[in-house]
Amino acid sequence: MSKTPVATEPEKSAIEASALRAWRNRMGWSRDEAAAQLNLKRDTYKKLENGQRPITARLAGEIERLEKLGAGRVQPPVADTRAAIHVVGGGTIVHVRNHLALAAPAYGSTAREIAGICTRLGQSARLTLTRMADVSSPYETNEDMALLAEEIVANPHTKIVFWNPAICDFKGEIGDVAAGRKAQRLKTAEGQTMMALTPADKIVSGIRRERKDIFLVAFKTTTGATEDEMYLAGLKLMKGAHINLVLVNDVVTRMNMVVCPEEARYHVTSERVEALEGLVDMALMRARATFTRSTVVEGSEGVTWTSDMISDNLRAVVEHCITRGAYKPVKTRTRGEVTAGHFAVRGPDGKIITSRRWSNFNQLKQNGMVLIEPKGRDRVMAYGGKPSVGGQSQRIIFEDHPDLDNIVHFHCPLKPDAPDKIPLRDQRPYECGSHECGKNTSDGLREIEDGIWAVMLDQHGPNIVYRSDVPAARVIDVIERNFDLDDKTGGHVDG
Repeated sequence: MSKTPVATEPEKSAIEASALRAWRNRMGWSRDEAAAQLNLKRDTYKKLENGQRPITARLAGEIERLEKLGAGRVQPPVADTRAAIHVVGGGTIVHVRNHLALAAPAYGSTAREIAGICTRLGQSARLTLTRMADVSSPYETNEDMALLAEEIVANPHTKIVFWNPAICDFKGEIGDVAAGRKAQRLKTAEGQTMMALTPADKIVSGIRRERKDIFLVAFKTTTGATEDEMYLAGLKLMKGAHINLVLVNDVVTRMNMVVCPEEARYHVTSERVEALEGLVDMALMRARATFTRSTVVEGSEGVTWTSDMISDNLRAVVEHCITRGAYKPVKTRTRGEVTAGHFAVRGPDGKIITSRRWSNFNQLKQNGMVLIEPKGRDRVMAYGGKPSVGGQSQRIIFEDHPDLDNIVHFHCPLKPDAPDKIPLRDQRPYECGSHECGKNTSDGLREIEDGIWAVMLDQHGPNIVYRSDVPAARVIDVIERNFDLDDKTGGHVDG
């Protein structure tokens, strides 16, 4: 007597489509190359990666085999001392006693994937992993990673650093015995004991201290945070360590986002691979930017907010924006509360009076302004402190628009029903403060009313530029009817 066949569930994919895409990135292959390695037609492979076909256990096994063979091209020779792009990953340990250590578990998958994405985009990247991620690595402890960071910074060829290691955040000590690999071993027979934890040094904060020409990408992990909490965590890390981009990911919600100096957030997605690809793309674009560093003249005085060098209509417009809350401070670990944005007035003999960097504009009367003297495109002398990062945008705007005298910039969004046709420019490829950002801003300016020009930088904020003879009330009216001063691009920074 024949038995009735038992219905079975359809075979589930051995791995997800996003994992296949991540594998291809780690290997540094294009879709065509990955399809060829797996003996698949390109269209078939594309459907697998887009989730339109299941990935069978047999195919997953072949994928694993290829990765174990190290067939990818993600790691140039260790002897490559001319590497321009460095990708660092893996976890570290901190020795407490013999056979006892604190650890920050991480096994290098993200670093491998970033290096692979760089390779696939035609950019050779030197991948360095800790011993936790690569048993042959000489880097294991926080001290080892500090030395590695020094080596990378000392390399004159270094251009971009993806700093992705999980550095153990604490040092541990038990009793009065100095911590160390060979410190007196604990005995379990002695029972319960206590360990004192001391915060470890932040290695990432030193990478750009003397090398502002390095484009630094860092990473921040949260656990069960909201998107706004993730954004604020990334922003604080960035502002405290001169970082160019921060990828924030939450290990509970699986959400990712890229936070940038303009206080915007990009690639907010639960698709990890999409976020990593967006991160690398932004880094490669922005790292090509040109910056002019300012030289602060020691002992020089700045410009008081009440100075005759500052036009009344700039003062009135800025004070209105301050009163309305357009400059929202974020608390930083090293500088206290700072605000984003900038403003400036055309000074005598080609000079510019600009806002002060790393200051709180809500305390403008106490902090005052900075006088800058551009010496061509490549040199700026500053009197009275560090000038606004927007100084190069201001220089370019004033050069391109000789009839305009005042610039006001804040990080507030365009109203959905803004009546004026404010032109919109893409900000994503440009870091604020670069020559490219300044040119993008200047080229985007359009006259809104007689003597008042404006442009909206997408996910960043507007630049309003106007003549010194335009009544402040007209400028304020243009601002109020087009921009939401109660809101902030990127998200609020309270906390």
